[in-house]
Amino acid sequence: MALLEVDSLVKHFPGPRGRTVKAVDGVTFSLERGQVLGLVGESGCGKSTLSRLILQLLPPTSGRVLLEGECLSSLPPAVVRRRRLDFQMVFQDPYASLNPRLTVFSTLSEAIAARHPGMAGNRTACTEAVAALMRRVGLDARAMRKYPHEFSGGQRQRIAIARALAPEPRLIIADEPVSALDVSIQSQILNLLQGLVRDLGLTMIFVSHDLSVVKYIADDITVMYQGKLVETGPAEEVFHHPRESYTRRLLEAVPRIRFGGDRFSSG
Repeated sequence: MALLEVDSLVKHFPGPRGRTVKAVDGVTFSLERGQVLGLVGESGCGKSTLSRLILQLLPPTSGRVLLEGECLSSLPPAVVRRRRLDFQMVFQDPYASLNPRLTVFSTLSEAIAARHPGMAGNRTACTEAVAALMRRVGLDARAMRKYPHEFSGGQRQRIAIARALAPEPRLIIADEPVSALDVSIQSQILNLLQGLVRDLGLTMIFVSHDLSVVKYIADDITVMYQGKLVETGPAEEVFHHPRESYTRRLLEAVPRIRFGGDRFSSG
């Protein structure tokens, strides 16, 4: 059984002049345990809406989302809240997604205790768990009493990744997790995510508009256009031998760098 199954998922929004905006239009795919799926497409193609439908942050117009065989979209809200420990999200902007009034310790210990309620009253055990989690994402555990504004952008994204890992989820959706970071930091975060996938056996949907970034981390790539999935396949195959004209246009948009007359992809 696949870890995640998305079956004929549809999300329509009311548009101007009585028109319907088909943000997600009949999407079907499955994701195996330990797999990294790259979800690629330009802004407005429906990637983020699809991510929020999977996470049950938006109700679908029709279709189903199944996690470990259980249909999430048919569960009562209280049950969905409990199951949300099993699927976490890393957002694009870590500063906006972290509570500025909470220290790193408070942010991570709260997420840890959600999975292990007994740790909430054991400060020593909780401190050790937070320290281990910070080290796991490459942060100095001595900084756990600091607030988000005291960290750099790359460090804040590491905190956001640690928060997503804290409740030990079955699935992580990373929504453009490096696009708000400096180019020099992007590769560090990508290497971190790649290492976490390898070491922890994470299952992940990595969302991006940049095929070269997705190729680096994903096992398979699926390309989204106007609410539909238009091409899916192994990352190397989609990157080097795209079948669809839209995929080829995305590849042509990948930045190129020139050195001594040679031209090559930054990916």
